[in-house]
Amino acid sequence: MSDPKSESDELDGTEQPFVTHLIELRDRLIRSLIAVGVCFALLSIWPGPSGLYDMLAAPLVAHLPHGGTLIATSVISPFLVPLKITLMAAFLIALPVVLYQLWAFVAPGLYSHEKRLVLPLVVSSTILFFLGIAFCYFFVFGRVFTFIQSFAPKSVAAMPDIEAYLSFVLTMFIAFGSAFEVPVVVVVLARIGVVSIEKLKGFRSYFIVLAFIIAAVLTPPDVVSQLALAIPMVLLYEVGIWAAQVFIRRTGGVPAEESSTTS
Repeated sequence: MSDPKSESDELDGTEQPFVTHLIELRDRLIRSLIAVGVCFALLSIWPGPSGLYDMLAAPLVAHLPHGGTLIATSVISPFLVPLKITLMAAFLIALPVVLYQLWAFVAPGLYSHEKRLVLPLVVSSTILFFLGIAFCYFFVFGRVFTFIQSFAPKSVAAMPDIEAYLSFVLTMFIAFGSAFEVPVVVVVLARIGVVSIEKLKGFRSYFIVLAFIIAAVLTPPDVVSQLALAIPMVLLYEVGIWAAQVFIRRTGGVPAEESSTTS
């Protein structure tokens, strides 16, 4: 059982004036913006905004019949849409730096057991989000576009709008990136004592139904994308249960003061 006095002593001397916190927050925000700006500048040089959009559109263009291409229905779309993609890519590349600045800002105010909980979860959630995006781009897009084009009449020339495609891609990336966070959510819920491992195991059948409902809401109305989202969610739920057992065992379970609060 942890001693409350020892935990309070752990943070003794770390208190800072409110203005000092604001200055530190400003500095860390500036560093995060600089990291995003540097990545944006490098991506603007190579492969360039147009090159990035070509990479993003490659899975769709490869499945357009008769050498079809994307079109721009707005005057400024050919300029604005590639810039949006470059900024999005720059933020994703700089995300580790942004998260580190966030961690460095809040870490001094955390107890040691909270640091052992937060840092692994921040790192794992970032990796899982990137894995979800990669899974969507390299595996799901090709199969979804093949499935959709198989239903297109031969008399119809498919020429999607570049803004509509960007909106579709962002929706899919967020859906799959968020879905891959299921293990992190399961671990957090089990670690803070909201639910037990036994209850998580008993919730399996309900989660399968929930996963397919979420997939039906977040993805386009086709079977391929819905299965591609729901099945990984179910598998990742099982990974989360296993990870929660390992994580709780290695971190010593729910802290005494937390368990007494939840009971």
